[in-house]
Amino acid sequence: MEYKLFRPEQTQQIIELFTRTFSDSEGEAEGKAIGRLVADLLATTSCADRYVVVAEKENAIFASILLTRLSYDSPEQAFLVAPVAVATEVQGKGVGQAILNYGLQLLRQEGVSLAFTYGDPNYYAKVGFEPVLESDYAAPLPLSYPHGWLAQSLTEQPLSAIQGSSHCVAAFNKPEFW
Repeated sequence: MEYKLFRPEQTQQIIELFTRTFSDSEGEAEGKAIGRLVADLLATTSCADRYVVVAEKENAIFASILLTRLSYDSPEQAFLVAPVAVATEVQGKGVGQAILNYGLQLLRQEGVSLAFTYGDPNYYAKVGFEPVLESDYAAPLPLSYPHGWLAQSLTEQPLSAIQGSSHCVAAFNKPEFW
């Protein structure tokens, strides 16, 4: 498996991967919703505010993550690591952890100091995320699953609270994703 940044001609393949993967695990309606989110993120988020990583083998994409800017009222550079999709047939083989680590290393190289995600704490702990409080790190919108708000420092400095509000890219600025 090769991990790298996506190419624009892979857009449809990535949307289909997210739609299929989330349909398999969460049902068809959720699969379609996440597929639309990914299409929106790819179409409306500037390249300066996003990275898209793929796990590819023989020109087929088996996993992908989107990394989008999360802005705080501070000089900290932060990105949201979501959504993540790993094709059903390769789940449980370390592909998810490998692509997440690749994406986090990419953010480190770009000088990003914080990474956030919103999901299963047990899964994301495997790649260094830890639960954080909304009072210490405001989410862009109210969280329906507060214990799924996770962060990690991408520097040698430990996590320390950031005062003020946060802002996500437009495609994520919808209550249904939080």
